Amino acid sequence: MHFEEIALNLVLILIVGRIFAELVVKLGAPAVVGEVLAGLILGPSFLGIVELNETLKLLAELGVILLLFEVGFESDIKKLKAEGLNAFIVATFGALIPLALGFLVSYYLFNLPFFTSLFIGGTLTATSIGISLRVLKDLNLDKTRMAQIIVGAAVLDDILGVVVLVALVELIKEGNIEVITLFKLIAFMLLFLIIAPVIAAILGHVLHIFERNHIKLPGYIPIVVVSFILLFSIVAHYSGLPEILGAFVAGLALSESFELPKFNDRNKKAFSRRIHTQVEPIIFLFAPIFFVSVGLSINIKEINLSSIELWILAIVIFIVAIIGKLAGAFLTRNLQLKEKIKIGLSMIPRGEVGLIFAEFGKTAKVFSGEIYSIVIFIVLLTTLIPPFLLKKFK
Repeated sequence: MHFEEIALNLVLILIVGRIFAELVVKLGAPAVVGEVLAGLILGPSFLGIVELNETLKLLAELGVILLLFEVGFESDIKKLKAEGLNAFIVATFGALIPLALGFLVSYYLFNLPFFTSLFIGGTLTATSIGISLRVLKDLNLDKTRMAQIIVGAAVLDDILGVVVLVALVELIKEGNIEVITLFKLIAFMLLFLIIAPVIAAILGHVLHIFERNHIKLPGYIPIVVVSFILLFSIVAHYSGLPEILGAFVAGLALSESFELPKFNDRNKKAFSRRIHTQVEPIIFLFAPIFFVSVGLSINIKEINLSSIELWILAIVIFIVAIIGKLAGAFLTRNLQLKEKIKIGLSMIPRGEVGLIFAEFGKTAKVFSGEIYSIVIFIVLLTTLIPPFLLKKFK
């Protein structure tokens, strides 16, 4: 693809995404809904003038990585620890209940093949952390206790999602699951999440000292912080984790709330504020590319809207997708009913994570064209509807 084509695609994504974001905000919906709708309009579902090529996928991935850095950076580590049990409950049951219900309904109620039913259940375990947390930010709920539960749950949910996906792929290829392999993967992931923040915080302290004593030219903070984010994303990838968790850890380590006993510095808060001021414009630029790309990756034309049987299956699976996530939130402790509902709604969007599961199912040939269309349809609905509901429950 030539430079001018890529440049034109970016112009359309940024401008149309912004226009739709402004429009839906005026209508009372979160901005992310407008950006996903912009992707649907520009992509194969309607106009088909922007193709989600590898270049745009990379830029979109960079957008969600930067977004997760911001989430980690703005998280309160003390609140995250305090809400650890609730986050664990939301993540664990919010993944296992949809997995079980999706499989049981598909296999026993609709008589779908065993592996197809498993992959449908696997798809329903997913949560798009980027979409959920962007909605909370749009609604000014990102600093609440509820948001800290969702952040913790979303991080754990991503880990569970990786484990489920690896298990399903291994089951299809080998016919069985190596339990020891899965335990090793989980242990490696947890080790990363324990050690990486400490290493990142020490490196962040070194960057702070270097800036204070040696840097004379402007632009130091954006360059080193973005490099820092990418480095930990790479480490996360080679640890078997999604890259976004590396970015989250980097943000957490550089935040004001993350302190190491021997590295306390009264100037750290000012350094953190400078990081926020100088990196936030980069996040504003790249994050919309990710949300528009979610819409670009969906093709509504692939969905057979004339089949009654498919509609029944889609509706039942959609209900399961909603109930499964809400059930996990309703098991939390010491929260009001309204807060539980908002947590459950925040965990519903599947977005790009659901699409990854669907694509694996299609590639492994466990999804027929019709089943694949249904899964895509459910991903679309679970991505677009929760932001509206969250707005109502604000």
